[in-house]
Amino acid sequence: MRHNKKFNHLGRTASHRSSMLANMACSLIMHKRITTTLAKAKALKMYVEPLITRCKKDDTNSRRVVFRYLQNKYAVKELFGEVAAKVADRPGGYTRIIKLGSRLGDAASMAFIELVDFDENMAKTAKVEKKTRRSRRSTKKADEVAPEAVAETSTEAPKAE
Repeated sequence: MRHNKKFNHLGRTASHRSSMLANMACSLIMHKRITTTLAKAKALKMYVEPLITRCKKDDTNSRRVVFRYLQNKYAVKELFGEVAAKVADRPGGYTRIIKLGSRLGDAASMAFIELVDFDENMAKTAKVEKKTRRSRRSTKKADEVAPEAVAETSTEAPKAE
C-alpha cells in the first residue's frame, strides 16, 4: 500500500532535498526556465507553485514566509515584483513541464520547467495570423493593365530626353 507517500524523496535526505529545491526554485524565478530531470521538475512544481500563489498578496508576512523557503532576497524581490505582476489574474498553473527525452550519459528522462507567462516563443506562435488563400489564376483586369502604369512602377530610372 502507498499510504502517506505524497511526494518524491528524490533519493536524498530531508535537508539536502529542501536546499536543492530552494536552489532550483531561485533559479527558476530568476531565469524563468531551467532544464532538469523529470522527477526533479515535478517535485519543483509542487514546491514553487504555492510560493507563487503566496506572492499575489504583497505584504510583510507573505514576504517572510517566501523568504523562509527561498533564502535569497534577490529571488524574493523578483518573485514579488515582475512575476507577481504577470500572474495576478491567473488562478493557478503557473509552471509548465515539457519533456525533452533521455539524457545521453545515464538515460535519465529530462524536461524543462518554465513559468507559463514568461515564454516568449509560445506567445509569438499564438500571435501569428493565418494567411488567406490566394488564387494563381490571372484575371482580365490584371491582363488589361496599361503599359504606362507598368513603366511608372518599374525600378528603372526615367530616361532623360
